[in-house]
Amino acid sequence: YWFCWISLAMADLTAVGLYTQYWLPDVPQWLPGLIALIILLIMNLATVKLFGELEFWFALIKVIAILALIVIGLFMIFKGFSTHSGTAAFQNLWSHGGMFPNGLHGFLLSFQMVVFAFVGIELVGLTAGETKDPEKVIPKAINNIPVRVLLFYIGALLVIMSIYPWDVINPNESPFVQVFAAVGIIAAASIINFVVLTSAASASNSAVFSTSRMIYSLAKEHNAPGAMTKLTSRKVPSNALFFSAVVILIGITLNYIMPEQVFTLITSISTICFIFIWGITVICHLKYRRTRPDLAKTNKFKMPLYPFSNYVVLGFLAFILIVLALAQDTRVSLFVTP
Repeated sequence: YWFCWISLAMADLTAVGLYTQYWLPDVPQWLPGLIALIILLIMNLATVKLFGELEFWFALIKVIAILALIVIGLFMIFKGFSTHSGTAAFQNLWSHGGMFPNGLHGFLLSFQMVVFAFVGIELVGLTAGETKDPEKVIPKAINNIPVRVLLFYIGALLVIMSIYPWDVINPNESPFVQVFAAVGIIAAASIINFVVLTSAASASNSAVFSTSRMIYSLAKEHNAPGAMTKLTSRKVPSNALFFSAVVILIGITLNYIMPEQVFTLITSISTICFIFIWGITVICHLKYRRTRPDLAKTNKFKMPLYPFSNYVVLGFLAFILIVLALAQDTRVSLFVTP
């Protein structure tokens, strides 16, 4: 699980480099990621309180930006805005070759990036042990996830694709930025690029923070070197923090060696790692229900359609692994990750 979050940090620092190139195209992709990692390391060494404060503002910026995009996008659509392709907005969803213009192959290959977008979602369940009223809070949080996915993920994508046809989107730039640039709001495009940049930095910050704590916990349980339990005067596990940062540097090195392929490679590795974690979680749940039916009976928030749903989830995760084997750039990760 530590390595899952390490790979996630590598991917997000790669994104930091890509987003920075929107303003500074001549800057090498690896440099902004390296600078961001050093800044995050310094901030995490300073104080734990700063981490929580930063995450609050990072998250707020992100939520406001996505809501603004959806509202402005819907306004543009209903005002009859048409892109430079000459197609009316909503028609962009089906007029450029239909729903599957290149067949199912492209649709299936997109699953790798879609699954990557959901990594970390298991944190909702992991907070159960630290929640005052888990029987009330956890079901509410989990049931809210589909609503938030529909609004922030599906809603944003629907608006973007309605305004901007899929076949003219530049995969090397944020589609959020392209939407605003397409209507001539250059300043807004820069603001949105700043937002997605802070979002990537926020995810990297979470990864740096959480991986250092994981190493610290492992060391306390004698599953990692004892030196990793060392705390600073501010109660920060400095050795664990430095160790995680050094491993994350592998991602920066890959950005230097292979800038064109690195994002797909790292996100694929991250996807495979989390598929393993999620698979183990589902298997553990099956084991729990079989060995402790007494506890399961009293549980107020059961998994629907058990055990059928467990096998459906495991089947879906296996399907993603098959999809990863279909494309050459993700096939490398499939063989390298184990």
